[in-house]
Amino acid sequence: MKLTVYYDDQFWVGVVEEIADSKLMAARYVFGTEPHDTDVLWFINHKMMEFLASSKPLVCAPHPKIKSANPKKLARQVAKEMQSKGISTYSQEAIKENLKSRKVERRIESKLQREELAEKKRKIATLKAKAKHRGK
Repeated sequence: MKLTVYYDDQFWVGVVEEIADSKLMAARYVFGTEPHDTDVLWFINHKMMEFLASSKPLVCAPHPKIKSANPKKLARQVAKEMQSKGISTYSQEAIKENLKSRKVERRIESKLQREELAEKKRKIATLKAKAKHRGK
């Protein structure tokens, strides 16, 4: 599991990535202002798993197995990754797929609500018309 916090031109954003069984799950959380360590820790303890559970998995190519390396080389790789900005393309793709699916679900829900409202208005109109016809 990996949490990347970066500045996205306007807000501080955290991206959580988890790879399990060659499936990538990614979630994006907007912190707003620059988060303190306590804010990030609170997010990790309380919200992170909820965000990952709401995202849908994306099948990705298997990563090659990492051999045990020289500790100095590992330290250099860690420093390089810490300086690199951004998130992986797989996680970006997973986040976009998640947004698309939620958008489709919202469309369906709003369409059903509009239809229910129209049906309700039609029923009220027919009841009023019947009441007028009866002279009430």
